[in-house]
Amino acid sequence: MKILAVGAHLDDIELACGGTLAKAVAAGHDVKTLIMSKSGYTNIDGKVQRPDEVAVREGTNALHRLGLKDIEILDFPTKDIPFCSEVVTAIDVCIHEFEPDVIFTHHPFDTHQAHVGVAQSTIAAARRKNTIFFYEPIVPSGRSYVAFKSQVYVDITDYIDAKIAALKEHTSEYNKFGAEDWIEGVRCRCGFRGYEMGVKYAESFEVLRAEMSFGKDFVL
Repeated sequence: MKILAVGAHLDDIELACGGTLAKAVAAGHDVKTLIMSKSGYTNIDGKVQRPDEVAVREGTNALHRLGLKDIEILDFPTKDIPFCSEVVTAIDVCIHEFEPDVIFTHHPFDTHQAHVGVAQSTIAAARRKNTIFFYEPIVPSGRSYVAFKSQVYVDITDYIDAKIAALKEHTSEYNKFGAEDWIEGVRCRCGFRGYEMGVKYAESFEVLRAEMSFGKDFVL
């Protein structure tokens, strides 16, 4: 099975579906990540919090921690990735070349404007694809005014350590988001989702649409 995960920034995928992708790689599936920005960040006071080159290095190391090797990083503005034809086309090109069976992207009711733009652009670009999941917003994503619906669960108990190790590769963000409190928040979210499905740790996803398959590769 071929899986494509689309994220606005280097850290989004690790936060929201890193355990799921690590599990997919370990099971022998072909996983590609498409990151829409180099993810450097300037604070509201004009101070550079992390340069592009640092974000790319940390993000690449983080994805490698999950066993992900097929990593494509584009150069849209970190804070301003709109729902527009240019962004849709960039994702469309990736989908055309990779031909994924399953696509993961942001929840369209995230409160981060770049996440919303990427979610909407992915929906448009993947209009001919049958299986699309939204991953759950978590800090530094904003808290949505429309609730995320946990509809599909993946047991990541064996991959929680890889997910946490990936997050810790983002050393320039670690202190910004609360250091170990941030890590614990992510772990607790996975623990809560795991409790809901009767395992130790899990990630959950909302379904845009899904194809039911009776083959050995994918069953919903």
